[in-house]
Amino acid sequence: MKSEDTPFEGGPLDGRVLPVLLGMTGHPPKTYRIPVPAPDGGPPTVLVYRREPRVEGRRVGLTQRWKYVHSPEGLPDRRLRWPWSKPDTPPGTAPGDKPDATPGSKPDDPNR
Repeated sequence: MKSEDTPFEGGPLDGRVLPVLLGMTGHPPKTYRIPVPAPDGGPPTVLVYRREPRVEGRRVGLTQRWKYVHSPEGLPDRRLRWPWSKPDTPPGTAPGDKPDATPGSKPDDPNR
């Protein structure tokens, strides 16, 4: 397997360069999670780093190298979003609430 020395920015690993395994496409993973054990034996803390381009390639949009930047808030769980999937409920609404697409007191039926 191939690996690439990748710099880390921010967080506890700031300034370190670690070898990161590359995937089949030759790129490192989009997120890098590092579990850090708790000193008192509790659950480990997980440090999350996200991949960003380090040096732009010769052509626009192509990147040759990557770096990892610390994400202190972590990353939300990503799931596949298909066109037929139910949308996420916005904050402040219950899951069973029907969204009201009609403005004011206009009727839903345009033929009324």
